[in-house]
Amino acid sequence: MNPAINHLHPYPFEKLAKLFADLKPADLPNISLSIGEPKHQAPEFVNQKLIESLQHLSTYPTSKGLPALRNSIANWLKQRFQLQAVDTETQVLPVSGTREALFSFVQATIDRNQNPYVVMPNPFYQIYEGASILAGATPYFYNCTPENNYLGNLDDIPASVWQQTQLLFLCTPGNPTGAVIPMHQLKKLIALSDQHDFIIASDECYSELYFDKAPTGLLQACAELGRHDYKNCVVFHSLSKRSNLPGLRSGFVAGDAKILDSYLKYRTYHGAAMPVQHQLASIVAWQDEAHVEQNRQLYRQKFDLFLSELGQLLPFQKPDAGFYFWLNVDDDERFVRHLYEKANITVLPGRYLSRNVLQDHAQGNPGQNHVRMALVADMNQCEQVIKRLKHIL
Repeated sequence: MNPAINHLHPYPFEKLAKLFADLKPADLPNISLSIGEPKHQAPEFVNQKLIESLQHLSTYPTSKGLPALRNSIANWLKQRFQLQAVDTETQVLPVSGTREALFSFVQATIDRNQNPYVVMPNPFYQIYEGASILAGATPYFYNCTPENNYLGNLDDIPASVWQQTQLLFLCTPGNPTGAVIPMHQLKKLIALSDQHDFIIASDECYSELYFDKAPTGLLQACAELGRHDYKNCVVFHSLSKRSNLPGLRSGFVAGDAKILDSYLKYRTYHGAAMPVQHQLASIVAWQDEAHVEQNRQLYRQKFDLFLSELGQLLPFQKPDAGFYFWLNVDDDERFVRHLYEKANITVLPGRYLSRNVLQDHAQGNPGQNHVRMALVADMNQCEQVIKRLKHIL
């Protein structure tokens, strides 16, 4: 077996199961707010397109994807992020969900012979860390805390680290913090990438779940700088959160054509091409914005409800974007156990989404004494959560 597997941390939900092992939950139906799995209805027109396309169960998909899908993605990117041009042949690559793509991208881009770092936020999506370890790189964390508006302070990272960095992960809006990286910081990171020649991989899967202002994207920052080749920059987008289609496993990677050319070569061996019927359903999803706005409105209503009903009992703060509350508590594990035991509500301790670091610029576990609460349940369940929380608090 690959010895690097022994260095992987248990997944957060495995830790959560152990935390609950000695507990008997309240005699109520469980309401899970621990997993970022959207529970809103999938768009009916996407369902119908998928059904109409089932004859393609007998068709092998290509790694590069259908030209029509790449074209619909390129058009969406140009409209959403005010881009002058996106080459559908070289700058867009459909993938079988961004989780798969984030993992495989690291395997394809890291040169393990150079003792590389992969720099990433802390807390973080655990795929970044696991992919880096299995690619032979060392994860290097920057802590995202209330003091730095959950954006991290990358100025504190030593030049010696940047010189060994091959890949920088961004997550904007952040999982779990919901923080959006502003345009000026993206431009600064692009300049840093030029100085030290590393790739920036921006995970933007929550970009369409916002309240008022649409979050800025990495390619948008490139375009403002006149870098229409998106040198050293790639973004990851998905239909899972935007369109409530986590089971479709549909996303894309876009950006630097040189990087994507090598990544496509890797993917021809990797063998994770999106099924043709899923591609056809994805086309109609990327072409429609009405269902996305309806989705945003549902999340707005739920955030407003929690803030108005529980704002006096718990220190809820509305995030910049996304569908998570990142709630500050006295003891995250104890709080999570209490909610499960007394109300059969499942949320996730923040320490399970972070690592304890001992670097000069960042100390401790920034997720500790935070709780991630995903507002993914339907409105009726959210109202039940509020009722139960009022009772036990």
